[in-house]
Amino acid sequence: MSLLIKGADLLGAGRQDLLISDGVITEIGSLNTAGMRAVDQTIDANGLVALPGLVDIHTHLREPGREDAETIASGSAAAAIGGFTAVLAMANTSPVTDTAEAAERILDLGRLSGLVDVQPVGAVTKGLAGEELAELGLMARSRARVRVFSDDGRCVADARVMRRALEYIRAFGGVVSEHAQDPKLADNKACCHEGELSGRLGLPGWPSVAEEVIVARDVMLARHTGSRVHIAHVSTAGSVEVIRWAKAQGISVTAEATPHHLMLTTDLLAGYDPTFKVNPPLRPIEDVEALRDALADGTIDAVATDHAPHARHDKEHTFDNAAFGMLGLETALSVISDVMVGSGRLDWAGVARVMSVQPARIAGLAGHGRPIAVGEPGNLTLVDPSAVVTVDREASVSLSRNNPWHGRRLTGSVQATLLRGVPTVLKGALV
Repeated sequence: MSLLIKGADLLGAGRQDLLISDGVITEIGSLNTAGMRAVDQTIDANGLVALPGLVDIHTHLREPGREDAETIASGSAAAAIGGFTAVLAMANTSPVTDTAEAAERILDLGRLSGLVDVQPVGAVTKGLAGEELAELGLMARSRARVRVFSDDGRCVADARVMRRALEYIRAFGGVVSEHAQDPKLADNKACCHEGELSGRLGLPGWPSVAEEVIVARDVMLARHTGSRVHIAHVSTAGSVEVIRWAKAQGISVTAEATPHHLMLTTDLLAGYDPTFKVNPPLRPIEDVEALRDALADGTIDAVATDHAPHARHDKEHTFDNAAFGMLGLETALSVISDVMVGSGRLDWAGVARVMSVQPARIAGLAGHGRPIAVGEPGNLTLVDPSAVVTVDREASVSLSRNNPWHGRRLTGSVQATLLRGVPTVLKGALV
């Protein structure tokens, strides 16, 4: 198949045409279509910015076990709408992705969808129990080639277990993505940032230090073992300080921030709307500003959605009893456009860095996050930077409706997504 993209803005290189043949970019420039052999499809990209296909290193697809909330197929559709060409599926499914067979099953289900590349994340410990290491080596050597391991949703609270995991994965270049939450400082009842508002609302508090002490512990373990640690969904200014210090010491640490932690603040909880219940919790504006600055200066490497769909019977409860989590795949690009590009903290090349290049590097996805250049895979996202969209949760292709952006006007929208030169989204809709 051959596809011609006409007049896309190539991140500072001006408007250019791109020809993709058999999944690979073969020509770039002001192409003379009159002398060109017939192409199968042409996309008019006038006014659109071309980015390397987005990569999400933190997605909950719920299958197997909770197909009422999301399936790999529906989550893949949401990812494609959001401009993603690859996602990493977290391991807290039922059964847990803690064996090579389970990882290969996720890989195969992802390939059936054909909309994005779905890469399984392996559990660090068996059953996410935090006690005994899972089949890390077998998952790494399986067809799934697992390189990222996480007990996300549960902290690996035992420092000895975390140390052994880091020592083990070093042999094959893996990384542990840690959910930083000390269970003694923030137990499973904690549901709101600890502060004046939590006291006034009567909600159990989740203090910033519960995240920060685990971040500090794990960067020191990474230094001790010579291995790689990745800090998931950073949410506090204190965590940013620790990560910045660790990078200055040459410790192999990377970090991500979510769109919701980059925009939303804890004051939204005043109405007890369970849509805004998330783990880690929304934080005050001082923390949000610190995250924005850290993403801009590279202390935080990547944006990751932590897309967490829930069925209504799990989310529509009193705030303290509702499930944690928010949708994020379909709106991530627009949120980052509003928060980071709109404020001047990032240009579109910076968006490509934090939403494609760095996530792909952290995950070891060789075919993603690549430059838009001749010979590279045709994994692309075309964005209208000036489009204004009003989010409607009922229009989502996700099976769930726990959308914190419902009714918000955001600037910047995905118009097309291409996976190896094949459009999965055109004019903002699934092909």
